[in-house]
Amino acid sequence: MPYVLGIDVGSSACKTILVNDMGKIVAKATKEYDFIVPKPGWTESNPEIWWIATVETVNNVLKSTTIKPEEIVAVGLTGQMHTLVPLDKEVRVIRNAIMWNDNRVGKQCDEVHSKVGGEDKLIDYVANTALPGYTIGKILWVKEVEPENYKKMDKFLMAKDYIRYKLTGEIVTDVSDASGTCLYDVEKNKWSDDLINLLEIKRSIFPGVVESPEISGYVTSEAASILGLKEGTPVVGGAGDVLAQAVGTGATEDGIAMLIIGTAGIASVSLSRFGRNPGGSLQLFRGGVPGEWNVFGCTLAAGGSFKWLRDSLGIEEKIIANLSGEDAYDILVNEAIQSEIGANGLLFTPYIVGERCPYTDPNARGAFVGINAMHDKKAFVRAVLEGIVYSLKDALKLIETLGVSLTQVRVSGGGAINPKWRQIQADILGTEVVTVSYSGEGGSYGAAILAGVGAGFWPSVKEAARKLLKIETRTVPTVENTKKYERIYDIYRDIYPALKEINNKISLI
Repeated sequence: MPYVLGIDVGSSACKTILVNDMGKIVAKATKEYDFIVPKPGWTESNPEIWWIATVETVNNVLKSTTIKPEEIVAVGLTGQMHTLVPLDKEVRVIRNAIMWNDNRVGKQCDEVHSKVGGEDKLIDYVANTALPGYTIGKILWVKEVEPENYKKMDKFLMAKDYIRYKLTGEIVTDVSDASGTCLYDVEKNKWSDDLINLLEIKRSIFPGVVESPEISGYVTSEAASILGLKEGTPVVGGAGDVLAQAVGTGATEDGIAMLIIGTAGIASVSLSRFGRNPGGSLQLFRGGVPGEWNVFGCTLAAGGSFKWLRDSLGIEEKIIANLSGEDAYDILVNEAIQSEIGANGLLFTPYIVGERCPYTDPNARGAFVGINAMHDKKAFVRAVLEGIVYSLKDALKLIETLGVSLTQVRVSGGGAINPKWRQIQADILGTEVVTVSYSGEGGSYGAAILAGVGAGFWPSVKEAARKLLKIETRTVPTVENTKKYERIYDIYRDIYPALKEINNKISLI
């Protein structure tokens, strides 16, 4: 029986899964690692740690089975997006990788907008604005602050693409990670030479680009001997983590959205035709399906707000969980549903670390609005859960301005686990919320699907998703609840503009 590997090079762990041609996961392994914080707001990583973790997880997967190297017919890759790995002419790492969540490059992003004539003009070039997480600011920061390193830079890659180089010797990225640099013409599917020239970035440092299921190289004899794979095993383009997870949840069809409630929140929809990014608040990238796009909005503290609540106000629930073996989050959800819909007029904005979508505002702050003497802890918990979903609804509303009509939301991450919270999501969104098989595997399953398409298991990404991903749960909105939430959501939408100036003043304290 043939198999494929899906490798996910995350921010703090590498995960490898082994999948057969029927789509079943037969083995998996994870290796955690740390990243480096040289200054407040800076995050870096040594790419060699990713390779060591890749070797260990692949070895562990193979050791746990009796399959032969020649039975693995393709490898798929995914990982953290936007992370800059600078390489010299000998393909050695010049400095630590600057990670996606590094915040040092705000000045460089402002300069990009200034040089091109504003954010709207940058959207004309690459369909996106220059967010601090994107690779564009990191390249310009190295050029300005570390000119010797910039002079040495012969090529750059993103995280998963460094692993591709170690596997194949090829300097290649895929269309989704290229899109995430903010230097790629997303509409025309090529590097934006006009923008690159305007910003005076060396054109020679850019890698080649392939489609996500396209074969990008073959495992070298050296990598084969280290990993236990067969020399010449194909490695496909793969995709950045969000785009791979869209593939792995089947959010590749018109009208189907993917909702990830992890630390951040992601609302993503596949687009079969290009549409202009409304105000640059969304991220519009090439996706895992060749010839199509993915548009998504990222809220910065979805599950992060729930974690804050658990750690700040849920001390009692954590103690009960430790004694009973229950999950503290489940205990809190059970408390929340004892409060009325709308938490008796208490609303929460989950902007506890600033916000990206629909408001690109680092000064945005979380707020409880409407507190009165009737509110108890249950109401505060419910307000947090509802506020998280309102913020994701904001992102979905923006996506709908591109002509998308949503019929279903496929949810993964922490928000998928508890059926009572899934009901809150369905009621607020007014849309069926479903979970599908393997959605808990993150991007690694999407990477495996892409590898399987490249290997010829399945004729296309969409057909693979239809065949492999079975709906496990369905949560249908309750009509009367949705109507009430619509009225409350209109009030929620008024909170950010009303508090904007106050939050700006608070940020100066």
